[in-house]
Amino acid sequence: MTQIYQAEKKETGSLTKNNSRDQAIGIFDSGIGGLSIAQCISISLPNEKFIYIADSLFAPYGDKSSSTIINRVNKLADWLIAQNVKAIVVACNTATVIAIEQLRLRVSIPIIGVEPAIKPAAQKSITQKIALLVTEATAVNHRFLALVSKHKNSTEVFIQPCPGLVELIERGLHESEQCREILNDFILPLLKKDIDTLVLGCTHYPFVRSLIQEIVGDNITIVETAQPVTEQLARQLEKKGLLAINSHISPQAFFSSKISQEQAGLMSTFFRQNISLQQFPII
Repeated sequence: MTQIYQAEKKETGSLTKNNSRDQAIGIFDSGIGGLSIAQCISISLPNEKFIYIADSLFAPYGDKSSSTIINRVNKLADWLIAQNVKAIVVACNTATVIAIEQLRLRVSIPIIGVEPAIKPAAQKSITQKIALLVTEATAVNHRFLALVSKHKNSTEVFIQPCPGLVELIERGLHESEQCREILNDFILPLLKKDIDTLVLGCTHYPFVRSLIQEIVGDNITIVETAQPVTEQLARQLEKKGLLAINSHISPQAFFSSKISQEQAGLMSTFFRQNISLQQFPII
């Protein structure tokens, strides 16, 4: 039977009786990529506090089976609900396309996903040719392919899986020659197809945007998803009367399932402020 979390059934993670503007937002990703979303939320909704989980022990999700990804998503969401969050942002494109529908059936708080910005990209394109950089799992997912078909209109869409890219970013090699080389391998064939718009279909990829921009030049529009996700989160919180009014006093909380000093330093660099990283319980 589908499990629905409700206040009268669950004291920790109360979703009705104790819903409060002061509750934190839960954010998770397979690793550090979701910080691109967390940073946008922090800037656009400065009164909100959040709990961020980098599930680095299981990263990357892009080469995992659907059942494995669903299992991890549910475990992370359950833990966040036990911390009494008021909403959850699935800050991972792969997890969104594979697991968000079943997650929304399991829980009763707002669940915000991250999907490649196909529709706005198609609307922006003059050549009517766009490309999407995605993980391997996203590239073959039926829900993702249905979204492409639904929103592309008359635009020709080229889907480019990027195996190995997330791993390089997770290792802090986002500015390395190795990273530049594989980006060249992925992107240069797309440029020959006369694309004018490139969608970053993974939350890790904004952290290599500067390298991508160097490769594509100034005539290609690069589309990200952090701002639309943040705006959708704000709409859902406002609809539920849960937008924070007062500035939070406690620092944002950051967890990792594979904590290391190197990762803490890299996350601090990407988030642009010092992060105190905590060990996420192995579940």
